[in-house]
Amino acid sequence: MNTVLRLALVQMAPALGLPQRNLDAHLAWLDSPEARDADLVVFPELSLTGYLLQDLVAEVARPLTEGGFLEPLVEASRHRDILVGLVEESPRFLFHNAAVYLSQGKILHVHRKVYLPTYGMFDEGRYFAAGKEFRAFDTRFGRLGILICEDAWHLSSSYLLALQGAHTLLAASGSPGRGLATDKGQATSVQTWERVGQTLSQFLTVHWAYVNRVGYEDGLAFAGGSYVSDPFGELLLDGEENKEAIYRVDLPLAAVRRARTLTPLLRDEKPELVLMQLSEIVRTR
Repeated sequence: MNTVLRLALVQMAPALGLPQRNLDAHLAWLDSPEARDADLVVFPELSLTGYLLQDLVAEVARPLTEGGFLEPLVEASRHRDILVGLVEESPRFLFHNAAVYLSQGKILHVHRKVYLPTYGMFDEGRYFAAGKEFRAFDTRFGRLGILICEDAWHLSSSYLLALQGAHTLLAASGSPGRGLATDKGQATSVQTWERVGQTLSQFLTVHWAYVNRVGYEDGLAFAGGSYVSDPFGELLLDGEENKEAIYRVDLPLAAVRRARTLTPLLRDEKPELVLMQLSEIVRTR
């Protein structure tokens, strides 16, 4: 296993409802110097389709089959691992907001978004089927976990992945910019996302990598502001807002070891206690 994960985050603006155009854009990003120098390239939520799909969901959905739509990206993963977002069509004709991890010419892992926001400006529960689990998985760069946007706002999601041994959590997002600029010049939503990641990375002693899209869809502006925080909650990368960009950052695995030695929070967790009390809570709800 490598001692450093060379990560590239692609803060792009997908075209709504145009998978082939977005596929071509992905291949162009992967040909950039930053991506060619990376071990893993991470794209945002629904990077191959755009976000506000609504009735286009069934039209842009793709089954995850070998030799299908993803084949050019599968082939590109022989040179570096890739995480992309798309609408997955299941054999039962369910449509999932999915993040697909490609490695060495294969689909290594698929995460289906569990928490579908259906409030305020969001309407995902109307169009998507919810995923049913969070699973950490092994790569040549160690054990990783994936979250898709709203997943990260539920504490149990990251907690489960960390307990399964993930040392790096990848959060792919399609988050609009909201709120007035802060004293740092950020939209309030961007600052809030940073606080979420810094808090979770420190409490769970993991690297946290958040990539958010940019661009406009039906008057909705996506904020960007991609960032990376280390196992001590410190920012390693603080990306710009409202601008397409690719960011390269190195994640030293020694930092995870150091954080877990100094503050062995995961070692001292009591999942059996959590399980017992959750069972009681579920039984009495």
